[in-house]
Amino acid sequence: MLFEQVKHVAPAGRFAPTSRRGFLKAGTLATGGLVLGFVLPTGGRFARAADAAKPTVYAPNAFLRVAPDNTVTVQVNRLEFGQGVHTALPMVIADELDADWSQVRSELAPAADVYKDPAFGIQMTGGSGTIAHSFTQYREIGARARAMLVQAAAQQWKADPSQCRTAKGVVYGPAGQKATYGSLAEAAMALPVPQTVTLKDQKAFRYIGKPMPRLDARAKSTGRQQFGLDVKPAGTKVAVVAHPPVFGAKVAKFDASKAKAVRGVIAVLEIPVDRGGRGVAVVADGYWPAKQARDLLAIEWDTSAVEKVDSGRQLAQFAQLAKTPGAVARKADTSKLAGAAKKISAVYEFPYLAHAPMEPINCTVDLKDDACTLWVGSQFQTIDQAAAAATAGLKPEQVTLNTMMAGGGFGRRAVPTSDFIVEAVNIAKAYKAAGHAGPVKLIWSREDDIRGGYYRPSHIHRADIGLDAGGNIVAWDHTIVGQSIISGTPFEPMMVKNGVDATMVEGMGEPYDVPLNLTAHAVKANVPVLWWRSVGSTHTAFVMETLIDEAAHAAGQDPVAYRKKLIDAKHARHHAALDLAVAKSGYGKKTLPKGRAYGVALHESFNTVVAYVVEASIADGSPKVHKVTAAVHCNLPVNPMSIEAQVQGAALMGLGTTLPGARITLKDGVVEQQNFGDYTVARMNDMPQVDVFIVPSQDPPTGMGEPGLPPLAPALANAVFKLTGKRLRKLPFDLAAA
Repeated sequence: MLFEQVKHVAPAGRFAPTSRRGFLKAGTLATGGLVLGFVLPTGGRFARAADAAKPTVYAPNAFLRVAPDNTVTVQVNRLEFGQGVHTALPMVIADELDADWSQVRSELAPAADVYKDPAFGIQMTGGSGTIAHSFTQYREIGARARAMLVQAAAQQWKADPSQCRTAKGVVYGPAGQKATYGSLAEAAMALPVPQTVTLKDQKAFRYIGKPMPRLDARAKSTGRQQFGLDVKPAGTKVAVVAHPPVFGAKVAKFDASKAKAVRGVIAVLEIPVDRGGRGVAVVADGYWPAKQARDLLAIEWDTSAVEKVDSGRQLAQFAQLAKTPGAVARKADTSKLAGAAKKISAVYEFPYLAHAPMEPINCTVDLKDDACTLWVGSQFQTIDQAAAAATAGLKPEQVTLNTMMAGGGFGRRAVPTSDFIVEAVNIAKAYKAAGHAGPVKLIWSREDDIRGGYYRPSHIHRADIGLDAGGNIVAWDHTIVGQSIISGTPFEPMMVKNGVDATMVEGMGEPYDVPLNLTAHAVKANVPVLWWRSVGSTHTAFVMETLIDEAAHAAGQDPVAYRKKLIDAKHARHHAALDLAVAKSGYGKKTLPKGRAYGVALHESFNTVVAYVVEASIADGSPKVHKVTAAVHCNLPVNPMSIEAQVQGAALMGLGTTLPGARITLKDGVVEQQNFGDYTVARMNDMPQVDVFIVPSQDPPTGMGEPGLPPLAPALANAVFKLTGKRLRKLPFDLAAA
């Protein structure tokens, strides 16, 4: 990886806890040692106002365990599904703790109040918020643990703690004494937790900011890593479900005689499924007999009461609606549009997209009369635990949710309805009611996942832009039409204002100083929709960056220079990222081989700015990306190696949205795609060279899980224009129709 050297400056002195933070000292675990738990308030984004002033002390839940053998085990309060938090958060604690990295281990924390996201107030993984929200939290945990270990050593040696120092899991005393963290852990645990700690000067970081191999790399590369799909408590049976072909449809009647004749089948059960529908679950000794039996079910479906969406008809309706103003998201004067010297009018079309993680949906449930245990790769532990409890007729504290490593997710494992969690518990309930006992593992096939929802919504954008004789944008009227992913969820009070879903319009306008009048129509349709990696930026970045590029061409100006002119000086991070990408790519200086062209795009999402310069050509009538130069401004980079991996993966996923077949379509309410044979995802042979550069910064880190995706498709579209003269208005790309 090519990594720009990052220089660090000191933090602003001592950090004292506020009324929103505190610490909890717990007893030793079975293995012994020092245990620290982080106490969070019930405050945060989703808090009740009455709770905000009073911190809550939760039951002991350890973030940090120092064992007698000196190993340090860090509890990661998130889901690890490829983004690298299983390593990054332990790095943060280990640095402040002065631990020996070779002795650091990590575990995924179960659902518990103590592990709630400090900003959101629920335990979750999303919004590229893990490092952004927990950086200081985990630093303080490490610093407090270190202070307690030093205090314990100083008391044993009758020394002043200020005369002691630490390094790589050892405390050193003023007279040459030394003691390992493991030998001090018991005594340290008995001490009061310090109310104030001094965090390290960034110049003293040993791990933060350094490229660190991932703690889970060996287990994953050798096949030893256990994912949710691998969990098999004693006596586990496997369940698969025949879902209704149209969302929300019900079972009119079914014949299970042939299914029950399959060897290994234990039960065939009608159950409630998502969106008020009904389905039929088959429980068997293993996946194969369950699937075979499901294929033999004779089911008549009642679809009479549900809408049957047709993609072609829907997009036509969206396009018609886009001609009219919607709810106002941003106001600007468009009176100069009529008399503009040059005009751009464009309609953009975006399809539904499936998440299609490599590990399909699964959840294992062990339901008893007074308790329920789940093993699941959950992005929404708090919400999923509560949903499982409500479904089982239990209290949340009676539900144990074990967070399992997940093979991808891209948002699909963070569902406000907890659809597959609730489905799994409903199967366990029906199984138990039928006289059976023991754990049941729900497994969705790839076809179930692609046809069963949830999806990135389809959208139509309509834009009318006016430029004066000098190429300046004097008016921009814009309307977006699509389904809201926030309406009807717990996030609606915070994220839907004046009828506008904030996620639908995010990324529009900024950082450009343009007179943008923006409205939005939130339509309803019988298709379950959800955030998809980088959420609204999946479509808004494409629209903004291709239109800015088109305006630059209409003005007769270089697209990079045009962007820099429109970006206000207050957006210094955008300037820095764009300048770095341009400089490292050779744009404007290097002559490309014949048949190749540069394309540029810049976008901020989740407080991180990513600029791409791509080199592309046209091969056999389709765009081909040869090289991507990426510049990232994510403030302080915690693990540059993971940042590089995230940008490379996001760039490939963004490229995937441009490939023929990268769309979900419906006909008569039924999803037409089933598997990777007819739903395209980017593959290894599509991967271009991706060089990643990081803008040096000492500011608090921002997120990296999603921001690398949005600018890739528009950068490629802009390169295609240079090669063909065609402006691409639809994803996936179709040069023949452009």
